[in-house]
Amino acid sequence: MINGKIAADRIRNGDDKKKGWNVMTAYKDRSTEELLQLKDSLEAEYKKFQERGLKLDMSRGKPSKEQLDLSMEMMDILNSDTDLRCREGVDCRNYGVLDGIQEAKELLAAMIEVPEDKIIIYGNSSLNVMYDTVARSMTHGVMGSTPWCKLDKVKFLCPVPGYDRHFAITEYFGIEMINVPMTPEGPDMDMVEKLVSEDEAIKGIWCVPKYSNPQGITYSDETVRRFARLKPAAKDFRIYWDNAYNVHHLYFDDQDVLIEILAECEKAGNPDMVYKFSSTSKISFPGSGVAAISTSYNNLKDIKKQMAIQTIGHDKLNQLRHVRYFKDLNGIMEHMKKHAEIMRPKFEAVLDTLDRELGGLKIGSWIRPKGGYFISFDAMDGCAKAIVARAKEAGVVMTGAGATYPYGKDPHDSNIRIAPSFPSPDELKLATELFVLCVKLVSVEKILESRSSAA
Repeated sequence: MINGKIAADRIRNGDDKKKGWNVMTAYKDRSTEELLQLKDSLEAEYKKFQERGLKLDMSRGKPSKEQLDLSMEMMDILNSDTDLRCREGVDCRNYGVLDGIQEAKELLAAMIEVPEDKIIIYGNSSLNVMYDTVARSMTHGVMGSTPWCKLDKVKFLCPVPGYDRHFAITEYFGIEMINVPMTPEGPDMDMVEKLVSEDEAIKGIWCVPKYSNPQGITYSDETVRRFARLKPAAKDFRIYWDNAYNVHHLYFDDQDVLIEILAECEKAGNPDMVYKFSSTSKISFPGSGVAAISTSYNNLKDIKKQMAIQTIGHDKLNQLRHVRYFKDLNGIMEHMKKHAEIMRPKFEAVLDTLDRELGGLKIGSWIRPKGGYFISFDAMDGCAKAIVARAKEAGVVMTGAGATYPYGKDPHDSNIRIAPSFPSPDELKLATELFVLCVKLVSVEKILESRSSAA
């Protein structure tokens, strides 16, 4: 694979005999009598699952207990005898250091491949930083521009399927969201370029550029460079680059590569056009990690005006704890290899089940990601809500159908986000077996219904 471009054999639609998959007759090619018999069999199997009284949760990409245990030694890094001064001599127990201690800047800058003087260290959540960034733009504008709240219309581009919490932020502020389809190389850049160049009301675009949520796609070099070369009609247009999964590889010997957006924007003469967000939330402790934003000097100056009013400084003890535990980028990467050892078997178990049980049936498609936290499954049009509902009725809670689209409205009712990280291997096996059963059952019902309507 070259720089994030997904090779064709990573997109599964179950009709490739060369891969040795279990190739079965597609449902649409079966007779109505065969499908009715299959429906009876699937319903009997589904009833057995209901009788088991399962209570399993695959709704969000939370790290498992085993993953959280990996960072427990961090709790012993600081104690009452520890020297709590950072390298610059500041007592981390006290007020001060608005934009983060230098050691933390160096650590996170190395992780997200940016200069250490172009980063601000925040508190525990990058989502909070993104919310603040939108809120600041609404109330005070961007680098002297008109505050968005004073404009008649504000719009954001949203690559879909995408991250529901991104969409929740813009919806909360009343920002109109416009769907942009994802391709194997990232968002449809023809559409992005056209829209931002023609409409001054478009002020931003949400991006998860590496191992995207939920598809696991990494933007290609050309996609990143096209982002950097954008010519937006709005001077205050910004790319919201949420690099949440930068080091979350499943395969360290075969990982995706993402070129660095800030450097590309500078080359293209657009140094102020991007905000790059990151955190250690799924590296150390979710909710107790360290978050950061990296951007141009002009943007940093603008952001610090708000920060100086908002806080006297974020949690320096937590910054110090992370720095002394990980030490450097190599420490983070070695730690993430341990995460991968836990995550990889879970992803492979789900994907192998999809290949084995659904391969050849032509009732769904999925992507084999090389990192991140999710597997994106596309069912037949009009089936996602019913599949998720069936799973819930039998004891498995999944992310709500439609959540990967703005306003919770998937126009095709087809995308389902699978989160393999939290359940135990045994729970995941059961949940996946139930999921594929629900996919089969709902798909058969859909085909029968369409045939009945056409008769």
